[in-house]
Amino acid sequence: MDEHTFPRDLLEDQTAWYVTYWELAANPSALGTAARRQRLLRLSRLVAGHPYWQSPAGTPAARMALKELARAGAQS
Repeated sequence: MDEHTFPRDLLEDQTAWYVTYWELAANPSALGTAARRQRLLRLSRLVAGHPYWQSPAGTPAARMALKELARAGAQS
């Protein structure tokens, strides 16, 4: 697999997306559900609209690598 160097803010936002998603999945009826959903939407916009994806490095493989790296970081 190719090595990818992601901007710190992009990796942090994708990691926060997983943390927020798992919080919602674990307890969908808890207080703060609307706020978490809004946070997911905001994080989704930040990740999808990041300038990194407009660069030559922003390939589909890089998107998958970012998700794998963020998922691993969110689990630890």
